[in-house]
Amino acid sequence: MDVRYTTDPESIKRMTTEELRKLYLIDSLFKSDTIPMTYSDIDRSITGTAVPVKESLKLLSSKKEMAAEYFTERREIGIINIGSEGSITVDGKKFPMSHKDTLYVGKESIDILFGSNDSKNPAMFYFVSYPAHKKYPTAHAKFSDAAPSKLGSVKDANSRTIFKYIHPNGIQSCQLVMGLTELEEGSVWNTMPPHTHQRRSEVYMYFNLGETGKVIHLMGSPDETKHIIMRNGQAVLSPSWSIHSGVGTKNYSFVWAMGGENQVFDDMDSVDMNNFR
Repeated sequence: MDVRYTTDPESIKRMTTEELRKLYLIDSLFKSDTIPMTYSDIDRSITGTAVPVKESLKLLSSKKEMAAEYFTERREIGIINIGSEGSITVDGKKFPMSHKDTLYVGKESIDILFGSNDSKNPAMFYFVSYPAHKKYPTAHAKFSDAAPSKLGSVKDANSRTIFKYIHPNGIQSCQLVMGLTELEEGSVWNTMPPHTHQRRSEVYMYFNLGETGKVIHLMGSPDETKHIIMRNGQAVLSPSWSIHSGVGTKNYSFVWAMGGENQVFDDMDSVDMNNFR
């Protein structure tokens, strides 16, 4: 478990590129036959991946950081498969997981096992977890079940579709809200104009960038922004006071996950573009 302690809006203004990357960038994901995880003090999120190749992988608690006998003793998890066919078994019940399928795992689920159907083309499970105060049932959603919402335009190079999985009108959870966004060919900007949301934090994970594609991820206070260069399969932490936007060298996709005290998707504080610097 990699533990991150983040900073305040003033301190970030003086940070170097390397200091920013050390605190906010998660670049250790999607390693075969292991479950790398990052614990953040931002709303106590845990971000991780599971890529089962040689054998199935069991999700275990990190007792030192979590002080729990098992991972979801006091937590919930949102999981999206961005790889090939696989499955997740929760307390003996097996859920088939196709490409871009989602599984919500509720509090007090003791045994969680990740598997791939084909070791040569493994599943690639990405997950984000937040603390949970109530038990909601584990629920599976196919990509076709997600609620799509089209935003942006080709003219502004930000034509994209947002797919919502875990949200108040979809899969129920305590505080987790999760889905993915896909940009159309020729569109490169996401979440523009930018916003913040004081009542929750967010984690982005970029994918479908290929080996050479990059995203310039913007963060920090709206009037004094910073940036992190990101590659395929990397994630970035966003405190509630920070914007979270980006522009790529090509179109791409990203998984977004939010946690905090409000699940309303549109609870955002818009940035005045005249003060955006």
